[in-house]
Amino acid sequence: MSRSLKKGPFVDPKLWEKVQKAKVGKKVEIKTWSRDSTIFPEMVGLTFQVHNGKNFITVNINENMVGHRLGEFALTRKFTRHGGRMAKEEAMAAAEAEKRQMEAAKAESEPKK
Repeated sequence: MSRSLKKGPFVDPKLWEKVQKAKVGKKVEIKTWSRDSTIFPEMVGLTFQVHNGKNFITVNINENMVGHRLGEFALTRKFTRHGGRMAKEEAMAAAEAEKRQMEAAKAESEPKK
C-alpha cells in the first residue's frame, strides 16, 4: 500500500545521512536494516547491503529501482522445490537420459578406423 501523498516517501534519516556522505564512484557498501526505505534518484549507482532477517543481501541500485523499496530486492523466503521422492527420481532419470544422449553424440562424432 502506498504512503499518503501529503506525507511523502519515507527514507530512514540515518540511511539518508549515509547516502549523502557516500560517493557514487567508490566501492562503499551501505549496510542497512531499513527495508521500508524508498529508493531515491540520489541512490542510483550505490551499493547497499539489505538485511533479510538472517543475513545481508547485496543490492546494486540502478535507475529502474527508483520509487521502489529496498526490501523488495532482498527476499526473505527461500524457495525449496516442490515434490519429494517422486520428483527426485524424475530429475535423476532426466539427468541419466541426457548423459546417455551426450555419450551417443560423442560416439557418432569420433572418426571410425
